[in-house]
Amino acid sequence: MAPVFPRRSLVLRTIGILAAALGCAKPPSAGGPRIAEVTRRDIVVSAIAAGAVEPIITVEVKSKASGEIVGVLVEEGDAVRAGQLLVRVDPRIPNNAVLQAEADSVVARAELDNAEAQLARSEALHQSQAITDLELENARLARASAYAALVRSRRTLEDAKIALEDTEVRAATDGVILGRAVEVGSVIQSASSNVGGGAVLMRMASLDTVRVRALVDETDIGMIEPAMPVTIQVASFPNRPFRGEVERIGAESVVLQNVTMFPVLIHIANPDGLLRPGMNAEVQVHIGEIRNTLAVPNSALRTPEDAVLIAEQLGLGVEDLGLDPEELGPPDRNGRGGDDARRPGAQGQGQGGRSGSGMRRATLFGGEYIVFVLREGRPRATRVRAGLTDFDYTAISAGLEAGDSVLLLPTAGLLEEQQRRESWARERAGSPLGGQ
Repeated sequence: MAPVFPRRSLVLRTIGILAAALGCAKPPSAGGPRIAEVTRRDIVVSAIAAGAVEPIITVEVKSKASGEIVGVLVEEGDAVRAGQLLVRVDPRIPNNAVLQAEADSVVARAELDNAEAQLARSEALHQSQAITDLELENARLARASAYAALVRSRRTLEDAKIALEDTEVRAATDGVILGRAVEVGSVIQSASSNVGGGAVLMRMASLDTVRVRALVDETDIGMIEPAMPVTIQVASFPNRPFRGEVERIGAESVVLQNVTMFPVLIHIANPDGLLRPGMNAEVQVHIGEIRNTLAVPNSALRTPEDAVLIAEQLGLGVEDLGLDPEELGPPDRNGRGGDDARRPGAQGQGQGGRSGSGMRRATLFGGEYIVFVLREGRPRATRVRAGLTDFDYTAISAGLEAGDSVLLLPTAGLLEEQQRRESWARERAGSPLGGQ
């Protein structure tokens, strides 16, 4: 005949075995579950990711002038100011065009003066009826044509001067030369007249402010928001952390080795120019932080659905939980309330009380849970208000006090499995073979 144990002793022994299986701790000699004391601690939540430094805006420097490059005045890595001369293109043809346009403008001015004098004489002769109306109209037309020729010559002169200025390629903004693609003697085509857009002479960017494009795991991306503070570490300066903030979160995911990630752009001030494009960076997004707060291990928190099964194992009734029927949800196939998919402890509960993504979202931004507290040596269900969690410990804002002793309990799934094993063991013990 199988030995008979008191219900309480059996329950404590069962939970002790399960707690040991979870890796929480060794059970006490009495066979009870692990007990943790409610203490004050710091809760810091961060998301770690890797990325690379990149400039916010990169400028491709091209030339509007065509011809041979006769001078390159900067090298890769040089810091330049807006308006600084970078490249000089052969100016001889544009300079000759300016000289020709100046001469044409002088001729056009003289022709206009002559046409105006002719028009004045024609008007005087017309008043004395010495010439016909047609001759007067021809004089006026000649004056208008001369004026149009002067405007064309002035425009041609201005265009020639602009073309001459374009032979000197200057920096549009302050920045650093990232790389150059031409040398003295290279022949280039105009970027404005060439169908292909012309040759890129060099690339430059402003490095006063840079950004890191980091890939964050999809399990953490829901906790990240714009303007969150970020700490950046680079291998070049291991003892100097850089500060930044989340600029925006990419809309499209990136899959690397079957892991779904999302790009997060981090804005970083770089007044000293220490961060350079291409540097590998490790970023730590500071999601939340609470100092000196009451906290309990995550394995002490239970949803109402989990609490019902735990209460059965501890010899408590559903009425001892103080729950409304609506909180339990629709019955599952075993007759108990709630859906296992909604139980934080039923998804991904692992060593140290870590739970799945549902637990992360729920406890990160707060929620109500049930904790079993020892009162006068007996477990009692207590409602608590949970706050920020680092996935090992959760801040408690209401329901517990420092020094309270809470039970660290397994998940409902493990308890159900243990019940099945014990039922099987009792059946074996009651059988003729088991009684031998």
